[in-house]
Amino acid sequence: MPKPQIVILGAGPAGLGAAYQLARHKFADVVVLERNPMVGGNAGSHLVAGMPVDFGSHRLHPSCDPEVLADIRELLGDDLMDRPRHGRIRLQGRWIHFPLKPADLAFHLSPSFSLGVLQDTAKKLVGYGKRTSEEQNFATVLSGGLGETITREFYFPYARKIWGLDPEELSPVQGKRRVGANSIAKMFRKALSGISAKKNTGKGRFYYPRFGFGAIAEAYHYAARRAGAQVLLGADVQAVDTCDAQIMGVRYMYQGQERSVPADHVWSTIPLTVLTNLLLPRPPRHLLDAARSLEFRSMILIYAVLAQPRFSEYDAHYFSEEFIPITRLSEPKNYCGGYGPRNRTVLCAELPCSSDDAVWKMTDESLGELLKDSLAKAGIPIQAPVQQIVTRRLRYAYPIYRKCYEEPFRELDRLIGGVGGLLTFGRQGLFAHDNTHHALYMAYSAVKCLDADGRFDLCKWQAFRQIFETHVVED
Repeated sequence: MPKPQIVILGAGPAGLGAAYQLARHKFADVVVLERNPMVGGNAGSHLVAGMPVDFGSHRLHPSCDPEVLADIRELLGDDLMDRPRHGRIRLQGRWIHFPLKPADLAFHLSPSFSLGVLQDTAKKLVGYGKRTSEEQNFATVLSGGLGETITREFYFPYARKIWGLDPEELSPVQGKRRVGANSIAKMFRKALSGISAKKNTGKGRFYYPRFGFGAIAEAYHYAARRAGAQVLLGADVQAVDTCDAQIMGVRYMYQGQERSVPADHVWSTIPLTVLTNLLLPRPPRHLLDAARSLEFRSMILIYAVLAQPRFSEYDAHYFSEEFIPITRLSEPKNYCGGYGPRNRTVLCAELPCSSDDAVWKMTDESLGELLKDSLAKAGIPIQAPVQQIVTRRLRYAYPIYRKCYEEPFRELDRLIGGVGGLLTFGRQGLFAHDNTHHALYMAYSAVKCLDADGRFDLCKWQAFRQIFETHVVED
């Protein structure tokens, strides 16, 4: 019996992870279509001044599924390093360690802040200020769990910067699944867990490839190709053809020509909203309207090449204050233990925005000045010569969980689920602000739902979908 033909849309971690698993086990003939000239998507890496840098701050967390982690270790070998977390958050004009340390909570914050946290904790113990589920949103979830002091001083300003909305406009899902320490008890447990952390316990540590986070996607890419998968870079999908609610194939532009490939299954990891608009015949207007109502936050990455060996000892700095436009600054050289030229380093600043904002069209020079001004305001000015400013723009950085987003998402989910052979998963495909290890777990789960005859077990997939709902983002 011939193997099924599976076309995978997108060569990020989810798409490549699925391609590798399908090809290595000879479950299907696999074709991966990727619009960009490189693999990895938002989890990829590229070179700036000869140094590998990522699209923002990325880590592989120890909570990664054991099967996925074992494969990554095998693929990367000694190039997968075990690194200590060493970041910090600017809060009320002071720097405290991130992940949190008990000493910071006790001694390094202002007396008014510490007193406010104590009062909020006392109110929580006596049940003061509880709200009904009908009133829930991001603001009430975090205020109810963490108290007004922490949320007012850190989470709410940070949320406005990341998602471009007031906390009251965001769904409670954003607070429950996208903030790991969404209660005072969780926050203190995370802080206290660092006291006895040993080298290999995973507490306060992460895995990182020696040559950039994108090496994970690149390793899956090469392994999938060695196993027989076909990966086409620069392939721009034009349409996903269906007939009688059944997948027929995919049309795409490649090397200046329109081509097509028949498919028994199409597994999509591209944004759910984009996939909806690629379906032919076109979905009804109300479903296209549902797709338009789901929003993604965009991101500008500003890279500054500095003529100095290292900018600071920290791998990442987080900025909660709204007068500082960037949300996070990372130094890739510190992620990989100092790999790179001795006489220069690169900073990567993350600037959330909308692709409709004026900042989206700013020149590299202007964005470089914005970065320098931001760091000066934060009290960590750039003092070395800036040799180069490079920028990258991510149109689909984060899903925005606006209040009541759930219904249009469910409508699109039902649409995709109603087409035989069509599957969507991954961060973009399931509109999920998840980590890379979550996306890879989704890919491995999809492959486990394919039986020996090439049939996809939808009941098994729905069981995995319930597991996906428990995923919580790790910073």
